[in-house]
Amino acid sequence: MQIKEDSPRIEKLKKKARRISTIEGSFSTVQSGFGDAYITPFAIALNSSDSQIAMLTSFSGILGPLSQWFGSRIMEKQSRKKIILLAVLLQSLMWIPIIILSLLYWRGVLTSEIPLLLIVFFSVYVFLGNLGGPAWFSWMGDIVNAESRGKYFSWRNRITGIVAIVCTVIAAFFLDFLKKHSLVLVGFAVFFFLAMLSRLIARELFKKKYEPKMTLKKGYYFSFWQFLKKAPFNNFGKFSIFRFLESFSVSIAGPFFAVYMLRNLGFSYVTFMIVILSQTVFSLIVMPLWGRFSDEFGNYEVMKITSILIPAIPLLWLLSPSPYYLIFGPMLVAGVSWAGFNLAAGNFIYDCVTPQKRGIVVSYYNILNGIGVFLGATLGGIIVASTSINFMNIILFVFLISGIARMIVSLVMLPRIKEVRNVEKFDGKRAFKNLILKTIGNQNHEPRHELMAEKTTTKN
Repeated sequence: MQIKEDSPRIEKLKKKARRISTIEGSFSTVQSGFGDAYITPFAIALNSSDSQIAMLTSFSGILGPLSQWFGSRIMEKQSRKKIILLAVLLQSLMWIPIIILSLLYWRGVLTSEIPLLLIVFFSVYVFLGNLGGPAWFSWMGDIVNAESRGKYFSWRNRITGIVAIVCTVIAAFFLDFLKKHSLVLVGFAVFFFLAMLSRLIARELFKKKYEPKMTLKKGYYFSFWQFLKKAPFNNFGKFSIFRFLESFSVSIAGPFFAVYMLRNLGFSYVTFMIVILSQTVFSLIVMPLWGRFSDEFGNYEVMKITSILIPAIPLLWLLSPSPYYLIFGPMLVAGVSWAGFNLAAGNFIYDCVTPQKRGIVVSYYNILNGIGVFLGATLGGIIVASTSINFMNIILFVFLISGIARMIVSLVMLPRIKEVRNVEKFDGKRAFKNLILKTIGNQNHEPRHELMAEKTTTKN
């Protein structure tokens, strides 16, 4: 006997799946906190050039989304769970050659070749990890109800954000200690091993997670070229073009914030990570507010507000090199704005796209994003490597270009996008007052509901 999708049993399985997803996300974030977050500092420790660091971002930026296209096609023949389990396993194992690179450089073997090998191995790592992206996005869309996506994902992002803070702070203090004893590369190897182990634990949790059945109907598929041709004439297409241009403008500066702090300003790993993680802290503080705001007033309104702030982020870096200023200036603005923007952008896709087409559409959307990252990071690398100016630091000049580009993209593209949900009309003063009061008064309601339902419950 087939169980109806709206039956109490199915809803109970979905609640359990959401709880498991939060725990799984926490272990996956350990991989990010010990691994992904330290790839650029690792590349700097390997004496990679600025151009090589830009390549690290640009190549992985384009290969990840291309991998998602392959992943979306595999969904025609394999279940979403099987795809994710395979992708997570292969991605986890890619930490092994990266660990070996760290130990080889520490021993003085192949030192000139290792920065290029890191680009290759990390690009493969990103490619394999992204194979499961469309399947995960589609799967989560089926277990999280539309009316509570803002609340759930803001709660999940808060939990994973706290885990990220703990991991990266521990790593920063430990690396600073090892640096004094000329063992920093050994420290990177240890953390990359922990990243691999945590991702494998996350894989075991995926096995326990309920997967609603999904059958792709005949005719659901359309090519990337068809997607591009229709993009200028429909709402989601315009949104995808906006995200492509936004990714391009952001990535002009993206690879160089770490370079600027570690090389130009000479920050220790601890100071560097405190500055970086301050953005996460500010994001965690405002995440519940953005979740409620998006559920009540729509995702487009969130993107409109945050897109006013995002262009200011790289421009604020021009004003002072003080760590205190960076924390309470650009990183505060970045934490508040990107928390809302990323949450709204992800939920906007769920609102616009039918479940049948989520996998293929999100892969095309991310391909456009990846092309934007590739082109932006490449342009930033070319400017840093080949431009000679005397009136300001070349990296700060790249930040200036990125800020201006972000501003132009927001002004030109945002008015072309429309909200697709029926939401309450936005009234700024009243909305913020009511939402802040609701958020404070109900701070723990959603988490308790999710966590207790089975007893019974990020980022991007």
